[in-house]
Amino acid sequence: MSLRDPRDAGEKPENAVIEKIGLFDGQVVTLRGWVAFLRSSGKIAFLEMRDGTGTIQCVAGPHDVGEEKFKLIQALNLEDSIEINGKVKKEARSKVGFEIILQDILLVGKTQEFPIGKKEHGVAFLMEHRHLWIRSSKQVAILRIRAEIIRAIRDYFDGRGFTLVDSPILTPNACEGTSTLFETPYFDSMAYLTQSGQLYAEASAMALGKVYCFGPTFRAEKSKTRRHLAEFWMVEPEVAFMDLAGDMDLAEDFVEYVVQRTIRNKKDELAILERDLSALERVKKPFPRIRYEEAIEILLKKGLPAKFGDDFGGDEETVISQEFDRPVMIHRYPIDIKAFYMKRDPENSKLAMCVDVIAPEGVGEIIGGGQREDNLELLLKRIEEHKLPMEAFQWYLDLRKFGSVPHAGFGLGLERTVGWITGVPHVRETIPFPRMMDKIFP
Repeated sequence: MSLRDPRDAGEKPENAVIEKIGLFDGQVVTLRGWVAFLRSSGKIAFLEMRDGTGTIQCVAGPHDVGEEKFKLIQALNLEDSIEINGKVKKEARSKVGFEIILQDILLVGKTQEFPIGKKEHGVAFLMEHRHLWIRSSKQVAILRIRAEIIRAIRDYFDGRGFTLVDSPILTPNACEGTSTLFETPYFDSMAYLTQSGQLYAEASAMALGKVYCFGPTFRAEKSKTRRHLAEFWMVEPEVAFMDLAGDMDLAEDFVEYVVQRTIRNKKDELAILERDLSALERVKKPFPRIRYEEAIEILLKKGLPAKFGDDFGGDEETVISQEFDRPVMIHRYPIDIKAFYMKRDPENSKLAMCVDVIAPEGVGEIIGGGQREDNLELLLKRIEEHKLPMEAFQWYLDLRKFGSVPHAGFGLGLERTVGWITGVPHVRETIPFPRMMDKIFP
């Protein structure tokens, strides 16, 4: 038996995958993967193998594969890489509904003792071996759900007339505040890793009307909370001729779509994670919408100190979210605690035309957005108030000089959303290789 070219894709017995094994009931197939579990007696061996699409039990005795190959099977280690031939047989007790009766096996790669396979380990140890930890069934389930959420995000915007426009990762200026920038030399000057693609998405919206950018963003926050990463992914739609009300409608519809599609398409993975789906099934429009002042009242009633002008941290967001059975939208925060580009409320200049979407179950903010300041003079004042370098924003000010229109958008953090939908308590498990204040390896 020999390895086949993996580029020979297709639903063929000689190129089968476990998630589609039911297509080959009664046929002899070839599978390639890794040993996930092995139990053997003198007469029969039960080998579980995984191939990245699923896990299946393979059964063999000396009469099936011969004495030499049976001894090879008995000597297998966890994570040995193998190629097998065998007949697909229905098995009601199997999670995939089938098992494989082995006919032949090829040892592709022999392992040493797998570091994390035989006992429980602490998170610190697992994070040091993240490159191996992601092979575990729960981590695979999380990453599959993440991929589905990404597909849902792209399909949502692509199917509604939005154009994907990539914003640059290297930027000359801050978007969300200068204290959380990663600096990097850029030829004879200094550049920064982007905190957000929004400013460039605004420029793109003036060309294309409805756009979104989707990529990595970076915040040098010295935070070790379960909600923060130094590198995370964010999707940011931006729409010309849209106000705050339209922005809130878009965010609400978008979140409902992503959540409901994910629980519909990834029930098996969510079951592996033992996720309670009842809370997610309630994520349906309309979402409750409250003003910032109403959120303050909730905090005061719950005995938390709160006053106008305070920003909300994780504890406050959790308390507020406990009053609702689905995401809550908090709008019109004080202008002084929001970014320079936020538009003032025309009815109250102390407030910003902004909205945060707070997910339930203690997840906190998953969306921040709002209407942008489209008045040139007011935007100039805001840049001065925030003590930002005016020369770095000349291109951004041009958007207000040449055909300025009302426009709005938001950013959704992918990792927090993945954490919420999967029920994972810490964002470090929602991305293949997390980057945190104290973590850049592996």
